[in-house]
Amino acid sequence: MEHISYAVDDRIATITLNRPQARNGYTVRMADELAEAFDRADRDDTVRVVVLTGAGKDFCVGADLSGGGLDVAASGAESWDEPAGRCSMRIFAMNKPVIAALRGAAVGAGSTIILPADYRLASTDSRFGFVFSRRGLYPEGASTWFLPRLVGLGRAMDWMVSGRVFDAEEALAAGMVHALHDPEEVLDRAYELARELIVKTAPVSVAVIRQMLFRMAALDSPFPVQRLDSRLIAGCTTSPDAVEGVMSFLQRRDPNWTGTIAKDLPAYLPWRAH
Repeated sequence: MEHISYAVDDRIATITLNRPQARNGYTVRMADELAEAFDRADRDDTVRVVVLTGAGKDFCVGADLSGGGLDVAASGAESWDEPAGRCSMRIFAMNKPVIAALRGAAVGAGSTIILPADYRLASTDSRFGFVFSRRGLYPEGASTWFLPRLVGLGRAMDWMVSGRVFDAEEALAAGMVHALHDPEEVLDRAYELARELIVKTAPVSVAVIRQMLFRMAALDSPFPVQRLDSRLIAGCTTSPDAVEGVMSFLQRRDPNWTGTIAKDLPAYLPWRAH
């Protein structure tokens, strides 16, 4: 990998945009390396949480085409996947929670690829912007689907139509980010959150819950959701993790989860067929 770095420590995979000399400008190579890294983390049962961050004082200032253009010609526009979507859609499909730890500029691709993350922790100096309208471009990374679900249609319309850059306080007030921290502390806070998720939450439960929220919330009726709820909860009667969750609560201790996504994720989940 040339434009990102990947490391695993204590069940946390850290994926870092690693072009600080270019303020982590987003490239086609970076997009493909990010997709590969998230795929690696998702398939590794020793990884429980992924932290996505950037080297240096900025997360990502958006597309950097100085090293070459887009790779559309290789496959043709009909089947081509734009670079931000190669990352955002892989995060969307993750079975592991993803925490984005952000500082400085997170503009363009720096704003779009973080939307499917489970948590977005930002520094007080963070700046965001969906600046496409000001460049004669179009939004990327399925951001027109993700953003209104986070902040509502009215705020998403303002940010995307105007293309203006906004600060961390505005992002926090709208619900785009979960918390603000000092620039030198945001990554540490992300690791603290990751460790809490590892200890307190069951990996199979988390995998199912994050996908249900993404995939079921947009249905026009709650009935199919409740049918899936019923099937999942019925399975808890024979689930070692469900037993452990109750016993650890009653015994006032941390749980010892034994379920793994590789072998215990229910096969009947409707999205597993896609």
